[in-house]
Formats: sequence, C-alpha cells, structure tokens
Amino acid sequence: MMRTHSCGELRASDAGSEVRLAGWVHHRRDHGKIIFLDLRDASGTVQVVVHPDVGVDAESVQREYCVSIGGTVEKRKPGTENANLPTGEIEITARSLEVLSPSETPPFIVEEGVDVDDVTRLKYRYIDLRRPEMQHALRLRAKVVGEIRSYLDARGFTEIETPILFKSTPEGARDFLVPSRLQRGSFYALPQSPQMLKQILMVGGMERYYQIARCFRDEDLRADRQLEHTQLDLELSFVEQEDVLQLLEGLFIHLWRECVGVDVEQPFPRIPYAEAIRRFGTDHVDLRYGMELADLNDVFSETTLGIFRSVITSGGTIRGFAVPGAGDLNHAQLKRLEHATMDRGAKGLAWVILRDGGEVESPLAKHFSERERNGIASATDGKPGDLILMMADKAEVVNPILGALRMELAKERGLIPDGARKFCWIVDYPFFVWNPDEDKWDPIHHPFTMPVGGGEALDGDPAAVRASAYDLVLNGLELLSGSIRIHRPDIQRKVFDALGISREDAEERFGFFLEAFRYGPPPHGGIGCGIDRVMMQMLGTENIRDVVAFPKTQSGVDPLSGAPTPVDPDQLKILGLRPLPS
Repeated sequence: MMRTHSCGELRASDAGSEVRLAGWVHHRRDHGKIIFLDLRDASGTVQVVVHPDVGVDAESVQREYCVSIGGTVEKRKPGTENANLPTGEIEITARSLEVLSPSETPPFIVEEGVDVDDVTRLKYRYIDLRRPEMQHALRLRAKVVGEIRSYLDARGFTEIETPILFKSTPEGARDFLVPSRLQRGSFYALPQSPQMLKQILMVGGMERYYQIARCFRDEDLRADRQLEHTQLDLELSFVEQEDVLQLLEGLFIHLWRECVGVDVEQPFPRIPYAEAIRRFGTDHVDLRYGMELADLNDVFSETTLGIFRSVITSGGTIRGFAVPGAGDLNHAQLKRLEHATMDRGAKGLAWVILRDGGEVESPLAKHFSERERNGIASATDGKPGDLILMMADKAEVVNPILGALRMELAKERGLIPDGARKFCWIVDYPFFVWNPDEDKWDPIHHPFTMPVGGGEALDGDPAAVRASAYDLVLNGLELLSGSIRIHRPDIQRKVFDALGISREDAEERFGFFLEAFRYGPPPHGGIGCGIDRVMMQMLGTENIRDVVAFPKTQSGVDPLSGAPTPVDPDQLKILGLRPLPS
C-alpha cells in the first residue's frame, strides 16, 4: 500500500497512529539538524519532522519533489500549533522517506494568490493545477455537474449525447471545420450548440433531454469566452415559457445551496428587455447596486445648450446616471473617463458634480438654468458629493456606452456589496434586430424561436415582433439563453422569409431539420447554459481561465502544447488539402 491516509485528513485523534503518506514537498525548512517538510496532496497539507537519528535522508529533498513518507502521528507541543491548517494540531515524525520522483525548481511557487503572468501559468499548467485555488475550482465544477445531473434525473430527464462531427449550418459565430478523408472536398463542423439535434430529439418523442455538451465557436476570445466551452443543453416538450423558467430557477437555487451553501433571493425578478435597456443600458443587468440610467430629455426640453438641443430635435436622447460619492474625482480623472467613452464611439461625455445648496460644478454649468440643475439631481436621484455623467446621442449609442460605464465605475468605486448575488430573468425580447451593414433583419437569438402571438405576429412591422425568448443573468453576466421553439413548419417558413432566407438556401442549410418537422413536432422549449460562466460566478473570478483545466490565451494559443501548429504535409495530402502561401 503506497499510502494509508491522505495528508489533509489527519487530526489530533490520530495521534499515535503509524501512517504512510505520499505527495509533494510544499515547503522545506532546515533547522540545523532537524528538517521540517510540509507535505501536500490533493486533500491538504501536513507537517513532517525529520530527526537526524532516524536514518532518513532529507537533505536532498526540495520543493515539489514527489515523495513517500512513513512515520508516526504526534501532537504538536503546546504553542507550536498552526491554526491556519486543519492538520495544525499534529505532525508526522518520519521513520522512512522515499523520493518517488525529483523535481526541477518550478517556474513559480505553488501557493494561493501567486503573482505570475497568465502565459507562464498556462505553459506550466500542470504546476498551476497544484495550487489550492485551481484544485478547488475543478472539484467544485465536478460537483456542480453532478448536482445538475441529479436534479434533472429526478425530474424525468434523459441524458443523451449528440454528435461532435456534424453539418455546417452557418449562423452566429464561425464554425470550426473538419475535413473528411472519406468524402474528399467535404467537411464536418464542430457544433456551436446542439440546437437542431435537440429539437429533433423532441420530434423523436424523448420529451425531456439534457446534455453536458462541448461546443465550439470560432470567435474572438475575451475574459468570459473561449473557443470551446461546456454548456448545459436542455430541451423539453409540451411546455410554455413559465414551465421552463420555473424549472431552471429551481435548478439554480439548488446549485447555489448545495455547492456553495448560499440561499439566493427568490423569486428571480423578471425584467422585460425594453425596461432593462431603459434602466441599465444593457440586457446584462447587474442589480447589486443602483446607479440606474435616467432620461433627461424633459429636463433639457428648453435648453440653450446647442448640442443638447440638436440631439433632442433630431429624435435622440439625453441620458445620465449618478455615481455616489464620486465628486472627489479630479479633472484629469474626469478627462480620462471622457476619452475612454469616446473610444467606444461617443461624441463626448458631460459631467456634473453636485455640491451643497443645489450648486453644481461642471464645464457646462453656465448653460444650466436652475430648473435644469434641480432636474438633473432629481432625475438621477443624485445627492451632494455625487458625480452625474451624461451623454447625448442616438439611443443605440447612448445606452450601451453608459451601461458599460455604469458597471465599470461601480467596480472601481467599490460600490458593489460583498457577496451579493442578484439573479434576474430578461424576457420579452424583440425578435428581430436590424443589420445596417447587410441591410436586413437578423434574429436577436436564433431563427427557431417562436414569435409571441405565433405566425400572425409576423404579418406586421418586424421591429414590433416579440420573441418567446429569455435569458438568465447573474450580477451582470449572462448564464443561459433560451426560448420556446417554433414547432409549426408554416411559421418557420414565415420567419425565414422575414430574414431573407430563400427556400433553396433553407433547404441547403436546414433541409434535414425541416423534413423532421413535417412529422408532428410537439410544442417545446429549452436553454443553453454556460457552465464555465456559472463557475466564474460561484468562485467570484472574472476570467474564464480560472475555471477551465486547459484554457487558451486571448490569441487562441495553447501555451502548454503550442497548438495550433502546422501539420505534416502527408496528412494534408490524405485529406486533399494544401496550405496556402503565408
């Protein structure tokens, strides 16, 4: 037997026991003739004492050596206990020590909160994974997936795997393509999601399906996005939107209670999309703090300020919000805010600092009437000492920029309560969004979403059509997106017509799917939920790399293996491919 116990499980009640442990040397301290080793395995750390008279050679053992140690559990002397360790009341007096494998000096120390750049961490991910934070993250991830399965299995769902090699059906992000050796010149695509396959499962009468699915999207990486991700994919038949929301709300209440021991506030608020944009500038709503956006058109309806007057006259909007206590920002800091806003596409950013007695400080102060000064404070719920930030432009410019600024300043100013968790549903989405670059309407979710009101809703103005779609957002991060699906071929055809998808194009891209829907599909709906993002929120990290075992850098490179890399020309020849000149 290589070990009788794990390092982290030993306690004072084990004193006197003979044990054999195995793990990595976390620290080594040489106190003259006595050597202290902190031995670490996946369960924790324990102190080992090596006395000079036991014939154990610990002189050559260094950090991250993998060793096996035999010895006796003894209570530490009073006053030498380590209250920071669960094993801090005991130590192991070594009787034997075997080096299972030596280690070179690691590129960074295996400790919590180690200060090392991300590329180094990912290149030596096997060292990084030894750190307690990473071990905890991956174990918690496994527990979350286990609880998802338990919750859904108990409610009659069946876990079904769908193919990784499938047909390319371009929509949304770009596909990753896989050339076929057997069908030269043809390609599989890695799935962006199992969307059509899970709907076909509903046609097949499975009724309640789920999968912990791997999905692939060839898109730019960012802090909450990788080229590949894991999602809870779920679909169920004979349901309306309310049934899906109730099921999923129960799941997230269960996950937070069982996995992190937190009872979240319920029921989750439901916010219509238009209201979310009006109040927060975005549908990625963060309810942990106020700072809601205010309409200021009425306040400036009689303004003498030219830029404000021209925006109102042209049908634009003036909006703003108050940043509590931010009146202490100096002019240089305010200028940086303005430049950052303009980098996002704003024409400018106006600021007002509220002072006592109704006075205001602003480069525009001389243009404000008393009514306008009072109106700014009233509309934004601003108080003396607050900073008011305002923008004037088209609504589609103002809302997202102010929404992003609101979230950034809340973080920078420490205005977010510690440990707050605020779930909310975003509902009543528009079905279509206008794409000015291609001069056409695009679906705001996907073309298989049922319009509210069915096919008749598609007979009027596309901008007025609403989708039976819903997103779940936690603290400003979208966790899942879903909808009630179209189950009627005539309605699906009308959606394709509205999107400018010809019958020939629809047949080429979705023929197999449309064929299935000729055979009595049931009403159905579902969701795709990003498990990586769920883990980010549970662990309080803002980078997806902290919750994935082997992530890639922002440029899509895997520092561990060097992928992507060129392949042997013979491999390409077999596939009927050749590289283009660089």
